[in-house]
Amino acid sequence: MHDTNASRASAFVPLTASAVLVNPVGLHARPSVKLTQCAKRFAAAIEIALAAAGPWTDAKSPVKVMRVKAPQGAMLYFRVAGSDGDAALAAVLALVHDGFGEA
Repeated sequence: MHDTNASRASAFVPLTASAVLVNPVGLHARPSVKLTQCAKRFAAAIEIALAAAGPWTDAKSPVKVMRVKAPQGAMLYFRVAGSDGDAALAAVLALVHDGFGEA
């Protein structure tokens, strides 16, 4: 049998955007958890990277996001694909722009 969910997900063109980390301590434990909690609210696949070419990290995994170790002032790149990709991208960008509520 053919997996229609995978077919639908692959039909979405990934959306990309970037944002500068403004919170003083960068992407440490608390912001990483806030990012993954935000990402998990959406069906879309959400990935982050420190360079536009990657390597890409699953934004729904707190452990993987913490390994990114992005300092204040770093540019975070986002790649999102899925039916609610527009809303997911807007939400994660807003979180970063807001300094994860720490700025």
